[in-house]
Amino acid sequence: MTDTTLVTQVNDALTVALRARDQETLDTLRMLKAALINKRVELKRQPDHRESLQVVSSLVKQRKDSVSQFAAAGRHELAEKEAREAAILERYLPAALDPAGLAALIDEAIASSGARGAPEIGKVMKALMPKLAGQVVDGKAVNELVRSRLVVS
Repeated sequence: MTDTTLVTQVNDALTVALRARDQETLDTLRMLKAALINKRVELKRQPDHRESLQVVSSLVKQRKDSVSQFAAAGRHELAEKEAREAAILERYLPAALDPAGLAALIDEAIASSGARGAPEIGKVMKALMPKLAGQVVDGKAVNELVRSRLVVS
């Protein structure tokens, strides 16, 4: 399945932003479109929906990392700009998995892998990650949640 719907959504939003003279949205969407085109060139085919979402998710993660770095450096105007860009990009991601649903999946993965403690976190992550495919989750946060649940168990 090719992901023409995301490309179409971005193109439509570009047109709206251009007409509204919303330069920040326009710049952010152009960046997203360029990233999607780069992914298509890299793959030598049209990226599927999951691959396109990975591109968007990666761009959001980059923006959020920049926010924390700019804030730490006292560059609050740049941090705010990056946060606004992340918010624009997040419109193209599905809703994030709720914490209760994530906790249930983690508990299920712990039970199915038979992990007993923190040294076996790899087994749990191996069982868990396929279940999270297509979901919007922060891998680092998931790892920390798994680690905390293994310590408690």
